[in-house]
Amino acid sequence: MSKFITVLFILASFGLGAHGQALNWQPDLTRQQAYTVVRASSADPTGRNADSRRIAPGATFTVLDADGPATISHIWFTIADNEPYNLKRIVLRMYWDNETTPSVETPIGDFFGLGLGYYYNWQSEMLSVGSVKALNCFFPMSFAKHARITVTNEGKDPINSLYYNIDYRKYSHPLAPGTLYFHAEYRQAQPNHGGLTKENTLVSDRDNLYGQDNYVWMTAKGHGQYVGVTMSVLENQDGWWGEGDDMFFVDGAKRPSIAGTGSEDYFLGAWDFGGKPFSYQLYGAPVVGPELAGGRWSVYRFHLDSPIPFSKSFKATIEHGTGNNRSDNYYSVAYWYQAEPHAPFPPLPPVGDRLPQLQMVGGPGNTDVPAQ
Repeated sequence: MSKFITVLFILASFGLGAHGQALNWQPDLTRQQAYTVVRASSADPTGRNADSRRIAPGATFTVLDADGPATISHIWFTIADNEPYNLKRIVLRMYWDNETTPSVETPIGDFFGLGLGYYYNWQSEMLSVGSVKALNCFFPMSFAKHARITVTNEGKDPINSLYYNIDYRKYSHPLAPGTLYFHAEYRQAQPNHGGLTKENTLVSDRDNLYGQDNYVWMTAKGHGQYVGVTMSVLENQDGWWGEGDDMFFVDGAKRPSIAGTGSEDYFLGAWDFGGKPFSYQLYGAPVVGPELAGGRWSVYRFHLDSPIPFSKSFKATIEHGTGNNRSDNYYSVAYWYQAEPHAPFPPLPPVGDRLPQLQMVGGPGNTDVPAQ
C-alpha cells in the first residue's frame, strides 16, 4: 500500500464523535453530497477589487458569524501588516454555539505554526503556510447552532489588509449525536525555568517520574481527544534543547499514561533532526536552527493515526531538557476535540510578553546572569 493511500485510509477512519462517526473532511467523491457550501469572505461586496479589510489598533473584526448546523472545512488568511511581529500581535478567537469563552484563542501566527513571529513555508495535512504568506487550515470544525470567529489587532499599527475565505458546509439535518467541537489553546514559557549549578552549567542528572515542572501544552476537562501540537523554540542557552520527554496524563493519572524518549522523537524525527528542516503530512521540523543561544526551531505533530482519547480530563506536557534542566523559550498551540462546555483557558499573555526575546537566564552561551 502506498504512503498516499495509507494516509487517506487513516484520515477516512479517524473518528471525531463519541460514537465513532468518521472525520469526513474528505467526502466520498463517488457519492452525491447533500450539504450546501457557503463562504464567508473579505470579497468586495460591490464586485470591485477592494477585497480586504482594514483593522485599526485595538479593534476586533468578525470574519464569520454563521448559524448551524454546519462544519467549517477550510480557513484561509493572508495579511498585509508592516508592524514587526504582527503575527504575535493579532489574535484569533473562535466561539461555538454562543459560548462566552472561546474554544480557540491564540496569536494568529502560532495557530498556523508560525510561533517565532515570522513567516516560513511549511505543509502538513491540517495546516500549511504557502508562498507567499498564505495561511491555510483544514481542521474540520462542526457547530450545531452558531459559530463566530474574530480577529483582534493588539498591535500599535493598523492591519492594512486582512484577506480571508472561510468555507463551510451547511446541513439540512442535525449534527450526528456525540459530535465533538474543535479547540486550540496557546501557551508559552519565556523562559522555562531550568536548573543551573553554581558554576553556571546545566544540571543533566534529574529524575522526573511525575511530570513536575514540565512545560504544559494544554489541559482539558470533560471528554474528547487530543490531536496534536505545533511548537516553536528560542534557545536561551547553547546545546541541544530536545532531550525532554513528552508525557500525557489521561483522566487524572498521577504518572504519565503515555511517556516518550525525547523531544525530537515525539515529533517523529531523530538525532537532533539531522540539522535540516523537513515537513511531512503528520510531523516535521520546518525550522531547524543552530544548537546555540539564539537558535530558533519549529516543530509539529498530528495524531491523526490515533487521537488520544480522554473521558474526564487530559493534560499534555513535555520536559524542557532532561528532567527540565533547560531554560529555553517555548511557544505552542495544542489542538483537540471535546464536548462542550470546556474549561476556560489561562489568560493570554499581554502582547509585549508574547514577542520572542532572548532571556538572560545564565548557563552555556548565556553568562550575563549568574546562576540562581
